[in-house]
Amino acid sequence: MTSKTERYQKRHEGEVRGVLGTEVKFLCTSSHTAGGFSILEVVLPKGRGAPPHHHPWDEAYYLISGGVEFHLGDNRLAMAAGDFIYAPGGTVHGFTGASEAPARMLVFDSPAHSEAFFRELDSEVKLMPDDLAKVPAIGRRHKLTFV
Repeated sequence: MTSKTERYQKRHEGEVRGVLGTEVKFLCTSSHTAGGFSILEVVLPKGRGAPPHHHPWDEAYYLISGGVEFHLGDNRLAMAAGDFIYAPGGTVHGFTGASEAPARMLVFDSPAHSEAFFRELDSEVKLMPDDLAKVPAIGRRHKLTFV
């Protein structure tokens, strides 16, 4: 088991990955929290995001700016800056940027799990829409199921 380590990061620092037309920045990874949780910042252009899916870990979202349409369980929610969503493990959820300017949100996952999925998507899915067929298998390798 790895140990927890202090973490600080300036605004223009950090690992950034391109994921299905979005930008994912790792703020605090599993390596810093001994797998307890991670925090990501996601930039969502209009019409981009994550299709409905589920996984065994919990996620929470805090919208910093812009608008996002969320699918959470049986609900469709129009979310704006300052809004918060919690999706317990196993809950079907997804989201799409809904504002003209790209939306920005923080994503918390516990236990930390999603960063390996995002890294693999960034390295394997380059040509759109040709590489989209790879996404479900990548998801399955990381315990994530699209519905």
